[in-house]
Order: sequence, then structure tokens, then C-alpha cells
Amino acid sequence: MELLKVNGKMDTKSLAKHVLVPIIGGSVTGWLANRHAQEKYQKLKKPSFSPPSAVFPIAWTTLYGLMGLAKYRVSKQQEGKRKKEISIYELQLGLNFLWSFLFFRWELRGTALVEMTVLLGAIALTAYDFFQVDRAAGTLMIPYIGWVIFALSLNYATWKLNE
Repeated sequence: MELLKVNGKMDTKSLAKHVLVPIIGGSVTGWLANRHAQEKYQKLKKPSFSPPSAVFPIAWTTLYGLMGLAKYRVSKQQEGKRKKEISIYELQLGLNFLWSFLFFRWELRGTALVEMTVLLGAIALTAYDFFQVDRAAGTLMIPYIGWVIFALSLNYATWKLNE
């Protein structure tokens, strides 16, 4: 419960907003990007380490919640100031949402791979900057980095298997 408090206080409304924005945004993006694309995706050759489809919404919902919590913690530490940490966070979130369209909707798997490489850099920079403001916030971004490294290898392998 201490993780939800910043400077000894919890702002429930702000916390909910910060956590729900990436979760809802990711859900809507996933629905829009994957609508009518799953049949094609199921027909693709996938690497042996590709997890079952049911893993992805669970993983992404968890990761979106963690990144929202991290942003909440940083925004509370910087209340009244607009810092670059938040802009970089928003950039990586936008890149995250874009990837689904590139990979699923538009079937630009090579482009998605390049974009995800940029995304990984933006996430790492966000985590570093968050860590400078709030150690817990930076630490909350680490599972996201790990998952995107895994997703990057999955994107690459799927792209190569289906060229």
C-alpha cells in the first residue's frame, strides 16, 4: 500500500486517472488495431517461444497499470512543474499504441520492428528519468522493459518466418 502513497499521501483520483489512461488507451488501441487482424495473425508462422494469445492481454494490462502507477508517482513528486520525464513517458506510450497498428492492422512487421526498437529506447529513457525523480517509479518500469525486449524478439522472429 505504501507504493500508492507519495510523500505519505495517496491521491485516489489522480492515481485512478494515471493508471486507467494507459489501460483504457491500450485496450481501445488493441481493439482497433486487432479488429479483423487476428484471423491473419493466427495463420502466420510463429516462433516456438510465442506464448498463447491469452497471455498478451493479461501481460499488457499489468504493464499498463505499472507504468500508470510510475507516472502517478513522478507526477506527484513534480506537482506544479511540467518536466521532460512526463513528455518522454507520453512519447513512449504513443509509440506503444502505434506498434499495434504497424504490426497487426497494416502488417508492416519490419517497420514495427524498427519502431519497437525506438520504443525500447524511449522506455529505457523514461525509466532512467523516472528513477532520478522517484526510485520506485523507475523500478516499476523494469518489467515493461523486459516484456518489450521479449516482444522485440517475438516481432523479429515472426517477421523473419513470414518474409
